[in-house]
Amino acid sequence: MTHFTRSIPARALLALGISVPVLSAAHADEASRCLALLSADPAVRFIEQRYVPAGERPQANPGRAALTGEALSKLGMPAHCLISGAIGERTGEGGTRYATHFELRLPSPWNGRFLFQGGGGMDGVLGQAVGAIPFRGATALPALNRGYAVVSTDSGHSGQNSSDARFGLDQQARLDYAYAAIGAVTTQAKRLIHGYYSKSPSHSVFMGCSNGGRSALMAAQRYPTEFDGIIAGNPGLRLSRAAVAQAWDVRALNAAAPRAADGRPILAQALTQGDQALIAEHVLAACDELDGAKDGSIDAMGSCHFNPAILQCKAGQADKCLSAAKVEALRSVFGGAHDSLGNALYSDWPWDAGIASNGWRAWKLGSSTSGEPDARNATLTPGSLGYYFMTPARPGLQLDAVNFDDVARLTAQTAAINDTVSTQLSSFIAGGGKLIVVQGNSDPVFSANDLRRYWQQLSADNGAAAGLQSWARLFMVPGMTHCGDGPGLDDIDPLTALEQWQDRGKAPAHLLARGSAFPGRTRPLCPYPQEAHYVGQGDVEKAESFACR
Repeated sequence: MTHFTRSIPARALLALGISVPVLSAAHADEASRCLALLSADPAVRFIEQRYVPAGERPQANPGRAALTGEALSKLGMPAHCLISGAIGERTGEGGTRYATHFELRLPSPWNGRFLFQGGGGMDGVLGQAVGAIPFRGATALPALNRGYAVVSTDSGHSGQNSSDARFGLDQQARLDYAYAAIGAVTTQAKRLIHGYYSKSPSHSVFMGCSNGGRSALMAAQRYPTEFDGIIAGNPGLRLSRAAVAQAWDVRALNAAAPRAADGRPILAQALTQGDQALIAEHVLAACDELDGAKDGSIDAMGSCHFNPAILQCKAGQADKCLSAAKVEALRSVFGGAHDSLGNALYSDWPWDAGIASNGWRAWKLGSSTSGEPDARNATLTPGSLGYYFMTPARPGLQLDAVNFDDVARLTAQTAAINDTVSTQLSSFIAGGGKLIVVQGNSDPVFSANDLRRYWQQLSADNGAAAGLQSWARLFMVPGMTHCGDGPGLDDIDPLTALEQWQDRGKAPAHLLARGSAFPGRTRPLCPYPQEAHYVGQGDVEKAESFACR
């Protein structure tokens, strides 16, 4: 792979015996401009600066693709100028070094647009700035390949991985992760874009899933004049309370789990995979045909109601049923976390076929056969809740020590800077802002019901449905879990829908979805509160046989 770096001129490479391809005059000029690009801000230090000829492959990372937008495809990138750097380097709490790291890719040719790529988890990792659609099954062209200038960030701290929450001990690092890194990186990215292309972006978009989806909403809420396009996938809009719910779910499921030899609960066996399949089978039996078609997908999500009590084993029954303890665990999980007075701490959850998926199991149950759990709820939450969401921080937090009568107070300070629950978006709207939100109905991390309630409030505070639909659309995906997967159609292209909305004034009447869960199937994802219903004739595998209503 041949690159042109600021520190090693071409003649030096030749002297070392390294071949240097001959660039066209246009590309030679772009390479020269890339290596000459400077930041006028003394708070910015460039770490890497190079011109990348067309064809380099992105370093695909399937484990994080749905969160950070790192491309799953092997599609070569266009020729571009790559800048990575650090903003505001400092020594923080405990002598830890902090900075807001960023990566900016400036393609040739440029389509005049800018995209901020959201991260995932607790961030702390700098993803490749390619702007891939942040859903695991998405095959649409990444933003960089469309000609967008794309930036990514670690949100103000460097972690061992995206689960590392120790930065929460530092006040400024908390602010950076919550929202401040968005502003700092946007300012620098736009300055460098103008310096390279001699003009500013015509459209500025933020796109991400999970915490990247929360950050996308944060961009609209805290930086409403910087962005005119937002794509938020499975957004953790009340991330502080979702973390509380994760602790609640672990405790609820542990109550139904068998014990290991050391007496600890085996969380993964609280529900077996057979149990999950049984629950999904009965949920589908209750709700699948509500949309007019029996096809393994619950498109009439708002009409689906299910009581797990029908699965409880009767006297003498030992097969195709659940124990009373398992039924109670399901009631507790799907009913949502609450304090001893019954006050909700987060949200209830919708019943959907995704409960049988590996994605649901990975978060709620895991696969460990011992008393050492590997479910993400159990492994991520002690750090995120203890180091970041609680004030004061509680390093070494044990989930069985969480006091659900006090946890709302303990997470309130971080919630105030972190949670994206604002509905006052008048500046974003006035600037022509467009918002597209996509949410998996079977998301085991962030409740689709919580997002529905936020959307209802957003509507009530912004001119009711007619007013909201003029600038914002929410699309629920039946069966999809967290940023893809599950028995749902997760091959979606909201970026093209946003482009058409911005350029032609054509609001998306639906998003066309397909996916490997149902090969050959296409289905419209309808803007909430509409849902897809079979029209009564035609192939149930074809989108045109369904109408939004």
